[in-house]
Amino acid sequence: MKILIIEDEHKIAQILKKTLEQQKYTVDVSYDGEDGYALATSNQYDLAIIDRTIPGKYDGLDIVKAMRKAKIHTPVLILISKGTIADRTTGLDSGADDCIAKPFGLEDLLARVRALLHRQGETEQTILTAGDLTLDTVNFSVKRAGKDIILTGKEFALLAFLLRNQGKPSSKSAIINHVWDYNADVLPNTIEVYMKYLRQKIDDPFKTRMLYTSRGFGYRIEVK
Repeated sequence: MKILIIEDEHKIAQILKKTLEQQKYTVDVSYDGEDGYALATSNQYDLAIIDRTIPGKYDGLDIVKAMRKAKIHTPVLILISKGTIADRTTGLDSGADDCIAKPFGLEDLLARVRALLHRQGETEQTILTAGDLTLDTVNFSVKRAGKDIILTGKEFALLAFLLRNQGKPSSKSAIINHVWDYNADVLPNTIEVYMKYLRQKIDDPFKTRMLYTSRGFGYRIEVK
């Protein structure tokens, strides 16, 4: 899953980014209102963590309001400097889904992130399957034919993305946008390398193949 952080305090932003990446999320970071506004309203995210008071033309509440006006229903966790009822109410009234006051504990923030993502994905499966392949998005485990498969964070994110789009090809640009963060220096042949890694773990040890290349269109998982 891909998360956007809009936070002008670089130290806090980097701590959040590192913490979330350790939980196998893909993370984009913006440090000002205008850049954050552009990312939040033009890219697809599973969750946004937005500081209420950020420099630039738009503050955090402006960004949330713009997202909701544009019918972008991405869950938003607002970071506020005070935990007063008035501050929380203002944040929620802007269209945010939850608020957390600074300073906050990372475990508390992660719990809120999980709750918002779970709420957003209540109608989605947390166990993704294709034939005898199973991926658990909660426990970060992968099995095929009952055997555990160990994947790196990027391999796991790539496989999850392909499973969510099972049966249809995903282009290299779509994969880059959903699996890598905005600032990552990723070349098209990087995707080819990671697909090779996945095939070595998901396909090669087993009798049947499920990872395919659709020439000119991208990659897909299909059970035949």
